[in-house]
Amino acid sequence: MEDKIKYEMEFPIQVSPSLLYQYISTPSGLSEWYADNVNSRGEFYTFIWSGSEEKAKLLSKKSPERIKFRWVEDEGEDFYFELRIQVDEITKDVSLMVTDFAEEDEIEEGKMLWDNMVSNLKSILGSA
Repeated sequence: MEDKIKYEMEFPIQVSPSLLYQYISTPSGLSEWYADNVNSRGEFYTFIWSGSEEKAKLLSKKSPERIKFRWVEDEGEDFYFELRIQVDEITKDVSLMVTDFAEEDEIEEGKMLWDNMVSNLKSILGSA
């Protein structure tokens, strides 16, 4: 398996951290912007897109700050994706920080995908 490279992105979002946390940490919230449908059973989440399905294991969750998953196909690897809420102490600006991994030739595609998904999230939250 090729080595995947870690990349991070920051998306400023004008919304309360507690509301944003609902959208990144619950199956119903994730179903609104990340996948067509999301189901959870215990520590496993199933993400469903038109015709395809991926399972991820919940690695950690800290309310109201972050949630971290590992795709089941990456089991035994150090790859994960994390959604973290960052609040600037001075300005109180809220950002969604995304950490993900992709093979070198797929990083740009991965970033475009996150851009699109977070744009959907912003429009749902009225923060576009």
